Amino acid sequence: MLTVVVTGVGAIIGQGVVRSLRASGLPLRVVGVDRNPDSVGRSLCDAFHAKPRCDESDPAYRRFWRELVSAEQVGLVLPALELDVLYLDSQRELFAGLGVPLALNRSELIALSADKWHCGQAVASLGLPAIPTRQDGDWEMLLSALGPAPLLMKPRDGNGSRGVVRLHDAADHAYWRGRHGGNNLVQRIVGSDDEEYTVGVFGFGDGEALPPIVMRRRLAQAGNTAFAETAHEPAVVAATGTLVRHLRPLGPTNFQFRVEAGQAYLLEINPRFSSSASLRTAFGYNEAAMAVDFYAHARRPATPVLRAGRAWRYAEDFVEYAGDSF
Repeated sequence: MLTVVVTGVGAIIGQGVVRSLRASGLPLRVVGVDRNPDSVGRSLCDAFHAKPRCDESDPAYRRFWRELVSAEQVGLVLPALELDVLYLDSQRELFAGLGVPLALNRSELIALSADKWHCGQAVASLGLPAIPTRQDGDWEMLLSALGPAPLLMKPRDGNGSRGVVRLHDAADHAYWRGRHGGNNLVQRIVGSDDEEYTVGVFGFGDGEALPPIVMRRRLAQAGNTAFAETAHEPAVVAATGTLVRHLRPLGPTNFQFRVEAGQAYLLEINPRFSSSASLRTAFGYNEAAMAVDFYAHARRPATPVLRAGRAWRYAEDFVEYAGDSF
């Protein structure tokens, strides 16, 4: 039986990956990893290991991974969080020496995706519509370059909706610039909340990929997908094809778009599983099972048969009793 480590099981992404592995029906033993030892995600796994409370540059963190691989006889690692992707990408040699495959994208795409400015320039060089963007500067200069407020400010690095704010005037700009520091991008707002799409592809690193799954979505306040419905938006499908051919993603990859006037504008690339992984699984696109086939068994995953539908996310209680009575 293959033992698979899933990181970030305290977050919705990691929990979605674990649920997808369970839904696959494959004979797997799932080991969860998270910073939080009290994470509810541990209840979904066969075993759980809390990360040590140290920086990733500390030798103790590297030792944690060595000991985990040995103790659990790990056969595959599925990183669910960006910080885990970045760390494991830097430790490929270590895990190769341990004989453990990592479900990682190409290093070049991981680096490109981590820098929204360079990513936007790369998209524009492919002839795709690019969101008008400037590196942060004088407010009047931004208005002159991007058009009237509101504008959008976001960190140059990072993912999801963390740190993304709307700027309505110069006072907003000064406040958020002071809060976030100077490494920000400012963009024109394209499209609307009703025309936002999340796309899942499983790439093979050579410009080819399985057919994508496209979902129109609405975000929760935390930045995760709260509602999604399967969709076929021609502009999004075409843009995804161009990105796959030129950026050559490897493994689970997420593209996010907004559509305006019939054109698809790329918001960001997540070169990993995304928070919509469990929703994609529900519609037949199980990226976690594909990753097991591809990385652990060197098999090209079969083309999935998709179902159409809608999905909602909601809060749920999980209770673990200490005993029969007080």
